[in-house]
Amino acid sequence: PPTPPPPGAPTARILFLTDLHWDRQYVPGSAAACPDPLCCRGAPRDGPGAAGFWGTYSKCDLPLHTIDALLAQLPSTAGLAGNDTGNGTGNGTGGFAAAYWTGDIPAHDVWQQSRGDQLRALRTVTALLRARLGGLRVFPAVGNHEATPVNAFPPPYVRGNQSAAWLYDAMAEAWQDWLPPAALHTLRAGGFYTAQVWPGLRLVSLNMNFCSQANFWLLINATDPAGQLQWLMGVLADAERDGEKVHIIGHIPPAHCLRSWSWNYYRIVNRFEGTIAAQFFGHTHLDEFELFYDEETLSRPVSVAFVAPSVTTYINLNPGYRVYEVAGSYPGSSHAVLDHETFILNLTEANAAPPGPAPRWQRLYSAREAYGLPTAFPADWDLLVRRMQDDEQLFQRFWFHLHKGHPPREPCEGPCKAALLCALRSGRAADPALCRPLRPALPFPRIQELWHQRRLC
Repeated sequence: PPTPPPPGAPTARILFLTDLHWDRQYVPGSAAACPDPLCCRGAPRDGPGAAGFWGTYSKCDLPLHTIDALLAQLPSTAGLAGNDTGNGTGNGTGGFAAAYWTGDIPAHDVWQQSRGDQLRALRTVTALLRARLGGLRVFPAVGNHEATPVNAFPPPYVRGNQSAAWLYDAMAEAWQDWLPPAALHTLRAGGFYTAQVWPGLRLVSLNMNFCSQANFWLLINATDPAGQLQWLMGVLADAERDGEKVHIIGHIPPAHCLRSWSWNYYRIVNRFEGTIAAQFFGHTHLDEFELFYDEETLSRPVSVAFVAPSVTTYINLNPGYRVYEVAGSYPGSSHAVLDHETFILNLTEANAAPPGPAPRWQRLYSAREAYGLPTAFPADWDLLVRRMQDDEQLFQRFWFHLHKGHPPREPCEGPCKAALLCALRSGRAADPALCRPLRPALPFPRIQELWHQRRLC
């Protein structure tokens, strides 16, 4: 099991951005409610129900100036206490050692997107990150909204106009300053790669569209399209041999994947539990996590997949982002997550003020402080799920944070709570055994039905 760093050991802060969903047709003052799947577009109007300048609690995405405002205020963000370092030497940009960016760049107007639209979003937002983050290294992952049609990611053996080469080639070109040549090679081939973050820490960026339930191309082969899982095992075996720890990033969380892929991935995490230091995902737009247990007993927590909240407001949320504190670069470092903080832009407050250059982003909470965690290792998150069964105040605090400080009007009670706690224990898809230790028991088909209702994206 991971152990806390010795006193005075260096730590590092990692900026985590996911689900930005820039809507270039967002118009402040336009209708926040509409019959389309995406609103806050079209002509401005007077009166209530108008889209806010910085964003809106509705089925709306974000204007570029809100994303820019987030990035602009980062260096002055009050950070986690401790010895912040860059690559172990204190030279991170704005207090950050690196940034992980797990995709979904375009808006939710999926019915009218072209390849040109998707490439414009990719290049515009990449240029904005490069301008605002300066020399900070960014490690991106491919989201499901990057393609058009949405979710359509053919395996690499599909050639010609049907292939995804138009997207992967553009990504390799846009991200070439951040990634080494070997990473750009596999990115062009299949949208995944590995690269060193700093000495002793390797990053793996997975293309989770090869496990997506919505990717119709996987009807051809759902087991291991693109040979990505086989490649992952090779990277992890090399890291194990070389004494490296690994951070895995991706867009869609593992439990949201097709069952065969998800269970195979779970087995890989079990095999390499001593090498995989952390897992980071997005996609759900909510602030949650998925636990992994040993396959023999399903009782010993071996890993946790952190699922960070979205930058976008879609649907009815505050804009938000995450900062992870991890063990830094020193001999014997676990490179594990030690704590994380979530920051939000309170839209009620921001939109009430006259539009200015700098809205106030605020720290919503830190995980260890809010939940009373001694450390942030898998065993702590497992214990948190068990504590929330009986501590209603603690559960309601989690529910508030789950929605970035803007929860739905309907409270989460009974079946809703059982389904959520089951989801937190489920690092692999469609496994009722993971939820049996929870009280009170709820039939698994009912749990799955509630999960489906809860999905925003």
